Amino acid sequence: MKKMISLLLALSIASAAFAQPQGGRQAQGGHGQAAAEKLKLEKIAFITSEVGLTEKEAEAFWPVYNQIETEQKALMKAERKAFMELNKALSSGEGNVQALLDAYLKAKGENVNLHVANAKKYQKVLSAEKTAKFFTCEEKFRRQQIGKLKGGHGQGGNGAFRNGNGRHRGNGQRPGEGQRQGNGQRPQKTAQNQ
Repeated sequence: MKKMISLLLALSIASAAFAQPQGGRQAQGGHGQAAAEKLKLEKIAFITSEVGLTEKEAEAFWPVYNQIETEQKALMKAERKAFMELNKALSSGEGNVQALLDAYLKAKGENVNLHVANAKKYQKVLSAEKTAKFFTCEEKFRRQQIGKLKGGHGQGGNGAFRNGNGRHRGNGQRPGEGQRQGNGQRPQKTAQNQ
């Protein structure tokens, strides 16, 4: 019961912080906005549950998360813009490629550096263990959503994803390995299928 109350509190805190002012995309409404809201709520619930946020932690965590999320979006937008400009210059043969490359690498570096700084911000409101859980569960959630988009069940479409030791999990086969028959034996090679 206490866990459910914490989850509901986290949902209300985070969804209030996620809410955008009227105007822009939200005013347009439609299916896209409803899907985005649903995804946000799923993510909030997933993170709250996986990390095991208490009420007090949720109150401190979600404002920090939302601030970082805003910064990350701005950096990703700058990185995307720098990439597009570099790509355009390469395609057209016009423009200072070196300057555009430098701008792109700078934007990419700032994005990476923000992730390092984020860990310190999260550790101000969460323990090291819960901060680590947050980073791993955020990746789990991302993979789950990719799996849903691919028509799978949240693990990359066919259920395959890397486990802790870097090996792929999934259908149990290595690349190039033949299908096993019901008795666990591989089909015999014949002249016809060689």
